[in-house]
Amino acid sequence: MVTRPDYATTRFGAYFNREVPGEDAELTHVGRGTPGGEYLRRFWQPICFSDELHDLPHRIKILGEELVAFRNRSGAVGLLELHCAHRGTSLEFGQIEAQGIRCCYHGWLFGVDGAILETPGEPATSTLKDHLCQGAYPTLEYQGIVFAYLGPPDRQPPFPLYDSFIRPGYRIIPGRKYFFPCNWLQQMENAVDPAHVAFLHTIGTAHFTDEFRVLPELEFRETPLGVVSVASRRVGQNIWVRMSGECIMPNLQAIAPVWEDGSQEHGFSGPAISRWIVPVDDTNAMLIEFRHVCENEGATPAWLADRDVMLPGQLPPDSYEASQRQPSDYDAQVSQRPIAIHALEHLGATDRGITMFRSQARRGIRAVQAGQDPIGVCRDAGAVIPTYCNNIVVHVPPEANSETDRQLIRETGRRLADACLENPPLVAELAATADSGAGKVLETSEEV
Repeated sequence: MVTRPDYATTRFGAYFNREVPGEDAELTHVGRGTPGGEYLRRFWQPICFSDELHDLPHRIKILGEELVAFRNRSGAVGLLELHCAHRGTSLEFGQIEAQGIRCCYHGWLFGVDGAILETPGEPATSTLKDHLCQGAYPTLEYQGIVFAYLGPPDRQPPFPLYDSFIRPGYRIIPGRKYFFPCNWLQQMENAVDPAHVAFLHTIGTAHFTDEFRVLPELEFRETPLGVVSVASRRVGQNIWVRMSGECIMPNLQAIAPVWEDGSQEHGFSGPAISRWIVPVDDTNAMLIEFRHVCENEGATPAWLADRDVMLPGQLPPDSYEASQRQPSDYDAQVSQRPIAIHALEHLGATDRGITMFRSQARRGIRAVQAGQDPIGVCRDAGAVIPTYCNNIVVHVPPEANSETDRQLIRETGRRLADACLENPPLVAELAATADSGAGKVLETSEEV
């Protein structure tokens, strides 16, 4: 039996809510040296789009660190600590050159690896540059996004190659980048909360198809990578099983197509969007995404390939009143407080995916503390990593009794989910495509 405080069990009892607990710092704090921050630093994190790096430096904040990204004139990408090692001037005002970036204040030149290449104001005999470095992190580029590794150098993993990134007949393109003024965990947990879709995304005009208005039968599964929800609905003579909102540890969401209506039978569909939730600091996060576009004409809507078009229901309207009348994911997540206070929550059956995700994250944090690799780190360079996000629609006529039919819907969802977890369909697609080798699609910049 859960013992609840008086304010939570007494009508007109707000007076008794005298103390506000602190946030769950283990999971929500991301700075250097924090448990969560050190955990997130064990993974490659996206920092910007490749096409954001032009002839000027690009200031970035990630995991509480002030940094500057740039592409030198030789094409290599650097990610350096923002403040010059000489006198602290911000390198966002630096000059980009063939071999690196030159501080505007005294002309010190830094390479993409942080090496000090020139100290022009020093005597010719000075060895200062031979004994100092500017803080720098390794980077690579993949399909239009720049990634960085901010963890301990001796624990740097290969870049993870997910099966959905190299699916035959699909291409991935950069999508949108936007920012939420709240803790990263609130956005990440939204993915394994399919119940919210039947409420938040149907207020006023439905953000997705009308079939999303039906509250599904819910299951949740741990995967080798994290957590996935299983939302099963009846649509006429069909059962639509949506394994979407897959959380790939620690901060990647895979989202199945939202234009699905369950009316046509089909097999495993794969994700439409892969989105990273990257902490800027404890109370701000960047969302940056890939979009998965089918090469078959008409198989995916045109907006998916248009970076200027946003997935519906994510960002607030132009006015506060409009947000109140038709709130979005932004409103629901940001209004939980800058950092949601878990001790004040009262989680129910539909929140099982959230508790599973938090448990996975906590296990990952403690694995790092024990000197081990957390779930999601793959040490096998070039290995194809299975994912599970998808829609499946199967023909299953309804039972006469509504309760019996609910059980049939739930059992169908379980069966299809278990089959996908046992034999990942995208891995099978890749195996059946003789000329689709992982090494052909992994194109990186110089790794520093």
